[in-house]
Amino acid sequence: MSDTDPSLPDLTICDREPITRLDRIQSFGFLLALSNDWTIARASANTAEMFGVAPDMLIGRPLDSVISRQALHDIRNRMTILQATSSERLYDIGLVNPKQRFDLSLHYSGELLVLEGEPSLPQDRMEAASMVRAMIERLKRMKALGEFHRDAARQIRAITGFERVMIYRFEDNGDGDVIVESTRSNIESFLGLRYPASDIPVQARALYLANPFRIIADVHAPTVPVLPLRGGPEQALDMTHAVTRAVSPVHIEYLTNMGVGASLSISIIVEGKLWGLIACHHGAARCPSFVMRTAAELFGHMYSMTLESRLRGDAAAAERSARELSDRMMTAIAADESLLTNAEWIRDIVGGMIPCDGVAIFQGGRVSLNGSTPPEEDVYGIARYLDTASPSRVFDTSELASIEPRCAQSADRATGMLSIPVSRTPRDYIMLFRREMLQEVRWSGDPTKAVVQTDDGLRLSPRKSFAAFASMVRGKSQPFSEADLRLGEAVRVAIIEVILRYSEAASEERRRSTERSELLIAELNHRVRNILTLVRGLITRTGQSVNGVAEYMSALNGRVQALARAHDYVTRNAWGPASLASLLEDEVNTHRRNGHDVLTVDGPPVQLHPTAMTTMALVVHELATNSAKYGALSTDGCIHVTLAMRTDGGLDVRWRERGGPAVQAPTRRGFGSVVIERTVPFDLQGTAEVRYLLGGLEADFYLPAKHLVPPQEVPSVAAADVVSPHRTVEQKAKANSPLAGAAVLLLEDSMIIALETEDMLYALGADHVTTASTIAEAVASVASSRFDLAVLDINVAGQVSFDFARRLRGTGVPFIFASGYGDQVALDGDEAGAVVLQKPFVLDHLREALLKGIDGRVDASSGPAGLPKLPG
Repeated sequence: MSDTDPSLPDLTICDREPITRLDRIQSFGFLLALSNDWTIARASANTAEMFGVAPDMLIGRPLDSVISRQALHDIRNRMTILQATSSERLYDIGLVNPKQRFDLSLHYSGELLVLEGEPSLPQDRMEAASMVRAMIERLKRMKALGEFHRDAARQIRAITGFERVMIYRFEDNGDGDVIVESTRSNIESFLGLRYPASDIPVQARALYLANPFRIIADVHAPTVPVLPLRGGPEQALDMTHAVTRAVSPVHIEYLTNMGVGASLSISIIVEGKLWGLIACHHGAARCPSFVMRTAAELFGHMYSMTLESRLRGDAAAAERSARELSDRMMTAIAADESLLTNAEWIRDIVGGMIPCDGVAIFQGGRVSLNGSTPPEEDVYGIARYLDTASPSRVFDTSELASIEPRCAQSADRATGMLSIPVSRTPRDYIMLFRREMLQEVRWSGDPTKAVVQTDDGLRLSPRKSFAAFASMVRGKSQPFSEADLRLGEAVRVAIIEVILRYSEAASEERRRSTERSELLIAELNHRVRNILTLVRGLITRTGQSVNGVAEYMSALNGRVQALARAHDYVTRNAWGPASLASLLEDEVNTHRRNGHDVLTVDGPPVQLHPTAMTTMALVVHELATNSAKYGALSTDGCIHVTLAMRTDGGLDVRWRERGGPAVQAPTRRGFGSVVIERTVPFDLQGTAEVRYLLGGLEADFYLPAKHLVPPQEVPSVAAADVVSPHRTVEQKAKANSPLAGAAVLLLEDSMIIALETEDMLYALGADHVTTASTIAEAVASVASSRFDLAVLDINVAGQVSFDFARRLRGTGVPFIFASGYGDQVALDGDEAGAVVLQKPFVLDHLREALLKGIDGRVDASSGPAGLPKLPG
């Protein structure tokens, strides 16, 4: 006899609803179920509308008597790789009539093969894998986890076209928090709201694990029965893996109450568990093509895998933190065992990693307290509970009163606890306490389900309102996280190990510390000795080649400064390679006259290893100093340096001075001449030759390949990086953020390129970027909003944007073109002087193009710095 009161609603009815055995499908597709002899056993009632054959003409017939031979061939081939718990897809299949194309899905349901289909949309045919690969590569570049989630939501909204995309994260109790949201403008935000666990019943969560993708194309459309009709759920077709599966009427009512016309969801599965959901909502009916849905499903799968990898990385970081905490405690306790009973010290060292408000140490039947804790007598009660419930593992609770009722009276001092057992017998514990945290939870509507009277009696009904509903949580602390538990376990292991062999650990730690110190001292000693030896040589040799203290100080200072600059170059990249061109510019341009650059450098971007950089710094300094005293830089002359790579990988450096006074060979060879002529051959095993020609000094150097960074390892340098390094402060500020506070219109029909360009525009200071994928959208945006600048693709969805550009020019909005045509683009008429940015481009290219577009300094014969020339 049941004790259930029939007058009360069954609160578990949603958990028992047969959501996979409704024997109905959505109207956007059809379904056939085939027996193992390829006979059609069941068919949806809409096959006549789909491909012209009524269901009663299908049931009982062999499949090969209905569909084309080619379609049967394609289906049989795909079945060879079909697994029992998976599905396979086929696209653009002529099922019955070759002119009527369908996208198909195959999966097993028990002993039946289920074939589902929907009309193919030719305009959406694409290579889903390549698109998803580009999306995932973009996602991987997101450094912070919040940026990672936000970009995933943006990309899903871009490929599905749904108005709202939310990412839920499930709590341990099943509630779901909206952690990220991407919506079109003027839509109410659900960000930060919590949805109760009852919104997704138990069997629905299991279905999300079994089939991670679901589409409800039209909430209000009638569903289609699967014929012949069966009696109950036991005889109904199991549609766990079905694409067209109809959904529960209760869920349809839920979506209707929310004002949703179409829904799409992708499961986020991490380590085999349902971590969360990507939920997409649309106000009207919407059914993206099967190809686009496949791309979204594949992206969701890759997103889950990438998220799992990131979370594992976070866990690994927590493990490293735990090991570091363990090492610190072991070292300290090994030196002073009394710290084990010092609650203040434990709170200081552990509290820095595991946030807590108080610490209790229960050791040998005695209690030591520090901070905000329960009374001492309550700690004894907690210890007795731990002796029976968790004597040898870390234990946590956010509600102390649930294990020791007396703690309810001191809830203002402590309501949460993490206990760490730190001995074998008798049981000793370190207890970390947290205060009560009054928490306001913003629910998406009142989480309590209403009870309604129906013809079948009382039942639960979805809530009608989803407006934010706040509730206050008391008597609980901030829960301890998985990372906190791992750190607690690290503390437990560390303390027990110290107790067993603390002196041995202390000795080993001291030995390792001594080795590290000796290694560091030896390396530091080596580098300091080398530098001091070099400086001593400069002091001695400079004194032998100058007259007077003033000249000596000036020459020595210049040489030491040259060494310092070389040191700066190599230390910027952690003692790595540095640019030879930058070294030349800094040394020579210090001798500029009247603010004009006097140096021209031709050749590839060359980077030298640190040893060669130090040598060349001295050589170039001596060349520049001599030129400023006696050569081209002493008047209004100039210096031209050519860098040329040899076939053996070595480098020729050719120094030419022009426009200076007549040159005469020196009658006396000073230290500077020795540095120029002998340093490269001696230090770098290269060659050096100096010629004192009447028209100007010439010097040729050869640097062997071992001193150069291979070209493929040298990052490309835009021309903007080497042209006029002496900008004014105002010019530098403008160049860094040319779009500060600007509203920018971006016309681009490629979603991936649009997202990349948006990020670049924001990086350049844009306040707001509006993206349009068609010219019609761009026209509407200009009509409703004001823009300071526009970036226009030339070919947009098959249309040319020149007319739209003329419209912008008429309104006074500056613009640049960004095109993949490259050298093939030919601008004439009003567009002849426009700046064209060639795809693909990087941030520096975009910055230079925007500066030209904003300033109006456009030369039709040359593009932005670093870009190819435009056709004339």
